[in-house]
Amino acid sequence: MNVEYRTQKDLPCDQLYQLFLAVGWATEDTTQEMIDNFNIAFLHSTFVFSAWVDGKLVGCVRVLSDMHFRSIIYDLAILPKFQKKGIGKELVQRCRNACESSEWLVQTDMAKGFYEKIGFKENHDYFLTIPCKWF
Repeated sequence: MNVEYRTQKDLPCDQLYQLFLAVGWATEDTTQEMIDNFNIAFLHSTFVFSAWVDGKLVGCVRVLSDMHFRSIIYDLAILPKFQKKGIGKELVQRCRNACESSEWLVQTDMAKGFYEKIGFKENHDYFLTIPCKWF
C-alpha cells in the first residue's frame, strides 16, 4: 500500500464527511449545510496533515498551536480498513515534528490506548466547554 501524505488544509468536504461518517463522528442525517462546510475547522487550523491512497482521503489530523508552548491535536481520523497500519502514528509524528518544542495535548476517550502507546500520558487538568451549534 502506497500512502501519500499531504499538508493541504483545503481537504474536500465530501471526503471529510465520508471519513467522519466511517469513524462514527458524523451521521447520515447530517445537513447539507454542514457537509458543505465540513473543512472549515481544517482551513482555520495551524497544521493539517492527511493520508491518501489512490487519490482517496484515508486519514487526517489537524492541530491548533501557538507554535511555541502548546499544541492541541484534533480530529485524528483513519478509515477503519486502514487502521492499525501505522497511518495514525505517522500523522501524529508529522504533527510533533512540525513544532518539536511544544507541549502536546489531545482530548480523547475512545483512542486513549492509541495515544498512550505513542508516548502521551494522562493528566488531570479540567476542560470546561460550551457546545457549538453543530452538536
